[in-house]
Amino acid sequence: MAGAVVAPTASATSGGAGQDREMRGAAIAAERAAKAGIDWQDCPADWGLEKPIQCGYVTVPLDYARPHGKQIKIAVDRIGSTGTKKERQGALIYNPGGPGGSGLRFPRRVTTKAPLWAKTAKAYDFVGFDPRGVGHSAPISCQDPQEFVKAPKADPVPDTEADKLAQIKLAREYADGCYERSGEMLPYMTTPNTVRDLDVIRAALGEKKLNYLGVSYGTYLGAVYGTLFPGHVRRMVVDSVVNPSREKIWYQANLDQDVAFEGRWKDWQDWVAANDATFHLGTTRAAVQAKWLDLRATAKKSPLGGVVGPAELISFFQSAPYYDSSWIPVATVFSKYVAGDTQALIDAASPDMSDLAGNASAENGNAVYTAVECTDAKWPTSWRTWNRDNTRLHKDHPFMTWANAWMNLPCATWPVKQQTPVDVKTKKGLPGVLIVQSENDAATPYEGAVALHKRFKGSRLITEKDAGSHGVTGLVNPCVNDRVDAYLLTGKLDSRDVTCAPHATPKP
Repeated sequence: MAGAVVAPTASATSGGAGQDREMRGAAIAAERAAKAGIDWQDCPADWGLEKPIQCGYVTVPLDYARPHGKQIKIAVDRIGSTGTKKERQGALIYNPGGPGGSGLRFPRRVTTKAPLWAKTAKAYDFVGFDPRGVGHSAPISCQDPQEFVKAPKADPVPDTEADKLAQIKLAREYADGCYERSGEMLPYMTTPNTVRDLDVIRAALGEKKLNYLGVSYGTYLGAVYGTLFPGHVRRMVVDSVVNPSREKIWYQANLDQDVAFEGRWKDWQDWVAANDATFHLGTTRAAVQAKWLDLRATAKKSPLGGVVGPAELISFFQSAPYYDSSWIPVATVFSKYVAGDTQALIDAASPDMSDLAGNASAENGNAVYTAVECTDAKWPTSWRTWNRDNTRLHKDHPFMTWANAWMNLPCATWPVKQQTPVDVKTKKGLPGVLIVQSENDAATPYEGAVALHKRFKGSRLITEKDAGSHGVTGLVNPCVNDRVDAYLLTGKLDSRDVTCAPHATPKP
């Protein structure tokens, strides 16, 4: 890899002596954590977690091959189960995805009385954590946060070779920045290490086995945990599934995403067209797309408010293909813009330079995303490969392809050794896992759920048909919700896979 700096490497996680050493290190760390427990306190005021949520730390090795070497602290929080002593079934640990997402808000599902989780909350303490590198857990950084959020950025869709060269330079600088600012952590920012941290947290909580809910990237943590620690799993729900195939992690997974995003973008445009009486953006998908292209061209020529160009537009509009809950807000802002009110779009799509804490959090999330995906697996180092694949995909899938390519391109010149992903499969002791997936998910395409289902024998797949929102367990759909509750409360899985009708489409 031209221009790359080579750092001390973590041992490989593809099996063999390196992984054995790391697994022994994980057992040592878990034993230590079980003895130490967690010193629960009221959460720091600036964490935004109200009483009776409590916070604490779990100590883990930076490098599991050296369990007595440098340690880092993982931030955890919890709220006790709301039921009787007899009803309690232990702790339920949550990860929302990313890589780079914080799970610390999970216990707020109890304090905010989220109705979907009321039954589960009676049986379980809700436990969240910041994965290594995230938030309050030895956070990493790749760039000055204010620089990271500054707008407008260059249009992701290149017009010329010069545009591509400029993006290649930015990607290389970003990779170098990760090494300069966080080099000590980078070799150990991997999914298998976060999974080992998860097992140490389980031990620190005094739990013999893990109860786990993972969404999006959190499903990949679950898949790897189930492979490395099959006998430690009690119940596991994975929702909106990353394809765990070694061939997909992570380069191909991102290309698959581009195709799925285009499909879901069209679903949203169809819905906008069907609700033309409200939004006045056109009565056909083609008419809505024409308005989008017009907006894009206008912002390219002269960024709205001096800050919102095509890159900022994509960042804002992509929440619609991600989540149905964004369909109305995004369409409303778009509608206002077309009607002559540009301010709503400028406010929605531009960075708030005064929000220092929010900007630091956004930069940190992106740093962790990059570090984990780049360190987890080998990526193509030849620009020719990236250029060929993304040029080809962009032709029919223009919404996200180039934006996604530039976000991941730092992996082409990544300055630490890239590892081999774990071969996810059923091993002795793994109980039945519940897999939940919508059919048209953009961020984690449906094939991922099918692939994990095949790899985890005895698992059950619930498919939400004709739906595409990312994160199904948080949506009101009794066909899904009742089965998730039944599994978490009794361990019961259906005798076969289940197809559910879609949750209600947003109504403007």
